[in-house]
Amino acid sequence: MSERLIGASVPRLHDERLLRGDGHYVDDIDAIGALHVAFVRSPVAHGHVTRFDATAALRAGAALVLGPDDIARLTGPLPTIWRIPGQHLGEVELAAHTVRYVGQPIGLVVARDRASAEDAVELVEIEIDPLPQVIGIDAALADGAPLVYPEIGTNVAGEIHFGAPVEDVDKAVTDAPHVVERVFDVQRICHSPMEPHGLLAEWVPSVGSMTVWISTQVPHVVRTGVAAGLRLRADQVRVVAPDVGGAFGGKAVLSVDETLVCLAAKVVGGRVKWIEDRRENLTASYQGRGQRAHARLALDADGRFLALHTWIKGDLGAYPSQAGSGPFQVAGLTVEGPYRFELAAATVTAVYTNTVPTGAYRGYGMQESSWIRERLIDDAARELGLDPVELRLRNMISPRELPHTTHTFLTYDSGDYPEALRRAAELAGQRRKPSTGRIRRGVAVTSAVEVTGFAPSALLEMFAIDMAGWESARVRVNEDGTVTVFAGVISIGQGVETALAQIVAEQMGVPLDWVSVQLGDTATSPYSNLTSQASRSVTLAGGALMHAGERMRARMHALAAAHLGVAVEDVKLDGAVFRSSERETTWREVAHRGWMGWGRPDPDRIQLEEVVDFDPPAITFAHAAHGAAVAVDLDTGTVTVEDYWSVNDSGVLVNPRIADGQIVGGIAQGLGIALHEQVLFDDATGAPLTTTFADYHLPRSKDVPDVVVEHRVTPSAHNPGGFKGLGEGGTMLPPATVANAVANAVPEIAGSLTVTPLTPQRVWELLSDAGLAG
Repeated sequence: MSERLIGASVPRLHDERLLRGDGHYVDDIDAIGALHVAFVRSPVAHGHVTRFDATAALRAGAALVLGPDDIARLTGPLPTIWRIPGQHLGEVELAAHTVRYVGQPIGLVVARDRASAEDAVELVEIEIDPLPQVIGIDAALADGAPLVYPEIGTNVAGEIHFGAPVEDVDKAVTDAPHVVERVFDVQRICHSPMEPHGLLAEWVPSVGSMTVWISTQVPHVVRTGVAAGLRLRADQVRVVAPDVGGAFGGKAVLSVDETLVCLAAKVVGGRVKWIEDRRENLTASYQGRGQRAHARLALDADGRFLALHTWIKGDLGAYPSQAGSGPFQVAGLTVEGPYRFELAAATVTAVYTNTVPTGAYRGYGMQESSWIRERLIDDAARELGLDPVELRLRNMISPRELPHTTHTFLTYDSGDYPEALRRAAELAGQRRKPSTGRIRRGVAVTSAVEVTGFAPSALLEMFAIDMAGWESARVRVNEDGTVTVFAGVISIGQGVETALAQIVAEQMGVPLDWVSVQLGDTATSPYSNLTSQASRSVTLAGGALMHAGERMRARMHALAAAHLGVAVEDVKLDGAVFRSSERETTWREVAHRGWMGWGRPDPDRIQLEEVVDFDPPAITFAHAAHGAAVAVDLDTGTVTVEDYWSVNDSGVLVNPRIADGQIVGGIAQGLGIALHEQVLFDDATGAPLTTTFADYHLPRSKDVPDVVVEHRVTPSAHNPGGFKGLGEGGTMLPPATVANAVANAVPEIAGSLTVTPLTPQRVWELLSDAGLAG
């Protein structure tokens, strides 16, 4: 019998190569002869471009300069993916005759190297007639606010409502014995991957082909976008994603900047390269989050949840990115979490501002909904004099109630939400420390459900989301007996190639080191639209490979049986050898015979390949309960997370070691959002104020305690492996968990903990208002 690999904590297959410094990222690709791009970016937040003069730059030796008129003449718009009702902008224009945020690309310069290109940018003369700008959601919705798009007469891009009618919720709230009402803010954040955006594009005029090596999560989406933007056929574009140094949703779309680099390659008829610098990444790349929610929780006298309503206002920025309002809508869809409500609803409004567009970020709306819900519940418990864990358990969906459909029409599949919460609470009791002097200490636990395995194609069509939810995977047994796996999902640092290899090796009964996983090349990878985002790689690609590996194993057994002259059931695979009672043959010999077309039982099949398309019947839902122990310094406002723990159910785990790494990494990211990270703009000019890591504070090693991770396993019935995703779950709960722990430590400020990050200055101001600060 072959070794069990699904569930084994084997080392990631690529770690040794990366640790040796042998990674192959975009900037490692041989770019001899390539020209380099630097962008002419808008210095103002809003205005009409009236002059773009590249004469001096060209005289100084620039190989190419493209301005708004050139770009408009040579390109088409990029398609958007997830729109909101009422949204008038269905495409992303590449040419900027009107600029709407500081850093927006107006044009580009191509030169022999990046330094020369940047020098030439300084020689491009631009004039912009300024227009009034609007920064922030409240300012954009105020009476008489400057309009980002005067032609539509409002800064509201669109609106959608999920769940019970507002009038029904209003009545339930009005009639309820107890109501908790808050306004919660979630700041804008930068993705800050170790590897910023970058690409090398090559146009070969003789054959009319474009090859793009790019740091991306979505090679096929890039191919579609480049073809649309450059007015090419899809089969003229090949996209390759080599090693990707982090993404977190920031590389889930094709940006205007990236498309313009491809345009430059087409115009010069050769190779053109652009590697985003850190300032560009912090100030001009699409950002995450940026929401304000007015939320109400109504309870009866016994603490039973009667109604939940939240009105979410999301900051789209200057225009809807391809992901657009999707994160805001997911926040509304998931606001109920693992609890029962008699009524629940969410209204989502998307708003234009003169800032960088927002888009996907790890936790995609679910961190925001967890922040709203879990803060409301803790404040309700405090006001009612109830234990917050008991209040949660009183209203939590039990295993016998699953599957359960929420008021926003999400159907949870399986799990034991109360058991995870009880265990997290047990760990909290073990980790509570006493307050000492001017240091107050507190603990809290929270709970959430994570949308994973996103999503059935029919559901995406129903929501008018222009994405394909299915995944395809191909397994090939080569002539020498080795196994090659092709999948459309890609590796962005999460170890998916190792997990997929484990699935195939176990299904086929071969050693792990026989399996090679090939990802990220549109010339060879199966079509994949959503690819590695939305916690779906193993759930969907793994589901496809479960079927493909099983079928290929059956074909190899049939070939071996035919060669040995016995029935299939009389053949056993023992390592690299097929054995019957009297004869044996090697796996490699069977593979060779298969490719020669010898002795096949089915005359219609020769190639030893199996391709499976897997469209899941429904979304899978992972869940978790988190806990935090914090210390609050009353003299400085500093919040220190002293302990953190997580109890997770992600279905069947393919590789627990990788799972733990994903959860711990997500928690570290969530702690950064809870305590440190925040994009800031000058309200008067729209200029970004967080332009380097000296201004934009990421969590450091001392900010992240040792994290305890425990797992529970409730298999999903929606895919053959019982898998659920976990890539975003770690990020979702830390802000709410830390804030609730601070509220537990300092209940005098509990009702005011409505804004993240909880920086020392912000906490100190709350302490001061409460008369507690030193």
